[in-house]
Amino acid sequence: MTFLEKYNAFKTIVIKETVRILRIWIQTIIPPGITITLYFIIFGKLVGSQIGNIGNHTYIQFIVPGLVMMSVIINSYNNVVSSFFGAKFQKNIEELLVSPTPASLIVIGYTIGGVIRGILVGILVIAISLFFTKLEVYNFPMLISTVILSSLLFSLGGFLNALFAKKFDDVTIIPTFILTPLTYLGGVFYSIQMLPEFWQNVSRLNPILYMVNAFRFGFLGVSDIHPWFALSMISILTLLLFLLSVYLLKKGIGIRN
Repeated sequence: MTFLEKYNAFKTIVIKETVRILRIWIQTIIPPGITITLYFIIFGKLVGSQIGNIGNHTYIQFIVPGLVMMSVIINSYNNVVSSFFGAKFQKNIEELLVSPTPASLIVIGYTIGGVIRGILVGILVIAISLFFTKLEVYNFPMLISTVILSSLLFSLGGFLNALFAKKFDDVTIIPTFILTPLTYLGGVFYSIQMLPEFWQNVSRLNPILYMVNAFRFGFLGVSDIHPWFALSMISILTLLLFLLSVYLLKKGIGIRN
């Protein structure tokens, strides 16, 4: 394929994914906003008023970055896993596989769709948070880098889940039994400095901890993990999942067998 043909193929996938997100915005964008509003009311206002400050910030200010990142992660993942599995289930993906479109562009096209939805939901959550507290940005490059890389990472995770899924029930297993627990145990609602040393070390095995803390540093300038180390870990994991996704798609794993 020429460069122009590759570009048009990639653009088509991205446009298709974007149109899909916007066409069903009541399902893709609004529900996370409602859920997060309840989090802000229950945890931020009711529970937070009893907890008091964490460091120099109110409890609701402390949890805002975690809630934003949680929304970005879950929605990026869900968008790709549902979209790619739907294409695989309906046999639409076979049209892409028989075309000369490189596997890398197919993977990137679908993951960009996940990033778009994740960022749209993240912006909505930030907008909602402004009704409950005041936010200031401490390090904008760290903020943007973290949200994009984290969204890419979990979009790729959703792609791998969809690749191996054989039925619709398989699409919900990882989000229910792995992603959700990791998210809640990733420092969204607390600082790991509040935990005993043993559980602090266990928490460091959770990749979401690095994303939440890097993003929190971008907003508040505080983090339980060195932010640049966290960003490096996210980057490495993203690259590894991308290479794995391209390799498996080239081999037809989960599609041709």
